[in-house]
Amino acid sequence: MTEPRRLKKSESLEIRIPYPTKEAFMARCRADGRSASEALRAFIDQQLEAPAKPRVSRKTWRLIAGAAIAAAVGAAALPSLARPSMAAAQFDHIDIDHDGQISRAEFTAR
Repeated sequence: MTEPRRLKKSESLEIRIPYPTKEAFMARCRADGRSASEALRAFIDQQLEAPAKPRVSRKTWRLIAGAAIAAAVGAAALPSLARPSMAAAQFDHIDIDHDGQISRAEFTAR
């Protein structure tokens, strides 16, 4: 039996990058002792082996945005909800013994 033939590397891929980026990449490849093609093939192989990242749908983004808006509105409204109402403050003022009930004596004393 003979070993399976290796695939020829006859396909090319053209990418456009700024010249300084290309020069820095080429210098890194030289420092690592490999060709730019070898480095790019390794990167592509790594990307193909890695599990695909799930994409977040527009519906999910809208849900997240809606929840963030609701949280912001709730946070803005929270201080006003924490303030006691005028009626509660008046009740506390009249309820001298703070038993939760206003007696005739407490009512007439004010």
